[in-house]
Amino acid sequence: MERFIKKRLDNGLNVYLYPTKKFKTLTFSFFIHRNLEKENATKNALLPFVLKRGTKSLPTARKLSRYLESLYGADLGADVVKKGERHIIQILLDVVNPDYLGQNGDFLDKCLEIFREMILEPYLEEGSFKKEYVEQEKDVLKRIIESLFNDKYNYAIERCLQEMCKDEPYSIYKYGSIDDLAGINEKNLYEYYLEIIKTSPMDVFVVGDFNVETICEKLNNLFKFQHSEIPLKPVSVKKEILEERFVEEKQDVNQGKLSIGLRTNVKYGDEDFYALLVLNSILGGGPYSKLFQNVREKASLAYYAFSRLEKSKGIMLISSGIDFENLDKAIDIIKIQLEDIKKGNITNYEYESSLKDLINSLKQAKDSAPSIISLFLDGVINKIEENIDDYIEKIRRVTIDDVVRVAQNIKLDTIYFLNKKD
Repeated sequence: MERFIKKRLDNGLNVYLYPTKKFKTLTFSFFIHRNLEKENATKNALLPFVLKRGTKSLPTARKLSRYLESLYGADLGADVVKKGERHIIQILLDVVNPDYLGQNGDFLDKCLEIFREMILEPYLEEGSFKKEYVEQEKDVLKRIIESLFNDKYNYAIERCLQEMCKDEPYSIYKYGSIDDLAGINEKNLYEYYLEIIKTSPMDVFVVGDFNVETICEKLNNLFKFQHSEIPLKPVSVKKEILEERFVEEKQDVNQGKLSIGLRTNVKYGDEDFYALLVLNSILGGGPYSKLFQNVREKASLAYYAFSRLEKSKGIMLISSGIDFENLDKAIDIIKIQLEDIKKGNITNYEYESSLKDLINSLKQAKDSAPSIISLFLDGVINKIEENIDDYIEKIRRVTIDDVVRVAQNIKLDTIYFLNKKD
């Protein structure tokens, strides 16, 4: 059975290694963990864009791109990820396994050196980031944030979460805010970068066909920088739901977007999480689900209807596209589906289809290195280190009674509706 092996570098960085013969590539992911905070969210989001612009030895994106092409099309990227109340900067390297190229260790060393440079030795001018790069990437980030407004499907989901988690870090958009961009420059962004490299909890993940000791030695030699980790502040949000909130927003749209946010009071790491996964699948996970069958197919009230979980936060979100005049009907019938689960009105078809769908999705995840890493990272964040096979086994053990029991604690928090202008 393929499993992650945990090691620790001399400077305290955690390394998670997943040796498997399944892939012809080696995938390296470097994660820098930060608390999700308004004052730093936009800096966290901007940093990956600036880091991708150039390194000490390859100071332009063009030179960097050409060099990666010479390394058999090695892929080097960076982005920011939001998981629960955590904001994570990710630097990713994907390279062809040297064994398939008949290459010696020199090829992999070259790939890993540029990976290290992107993280630890970005291109600098006069002791800080290059001003031109920072200003250009601020414009790019501004356009990305603005583009959410035109993507009504995701906009409605994001707005529902913002309203629902108004006084919580989770309300912060993963790419930060346009208002905060003005205060960022090449100097304060570089100072912030130095601080997070020195103090942030960090993890390195490696997936592919490799020798564990060899890769550990290479990583240890590469990442010798001084690291004085400051643990992240634990964030615990307990919210009492006294009554559900309704929020309406009006825009020039041709279809209503309904998003409903619910508190499950269960998150990944809790014993009941696997029952919650099955519950979510029964409610809105696929064509067998209650939302699809009863809201979309039988009642013809929705163009789409599904539910999803934010596993590190314990939030469930129901999303649906509806005709404007069907708002009340759609809300009523969606509520009935959840009440049916609470009453135990679950057919064997719904239950068995949900288990099958979840297990198949997890088996498919084993065929993707990024998916393997993402799933295990969720566990690391929530202090549970389990592999995909463990996950599958726990889902198999979930009964209908478990689903009904977990459903009793779900509370509807916020209904958000994106309506047309009068």
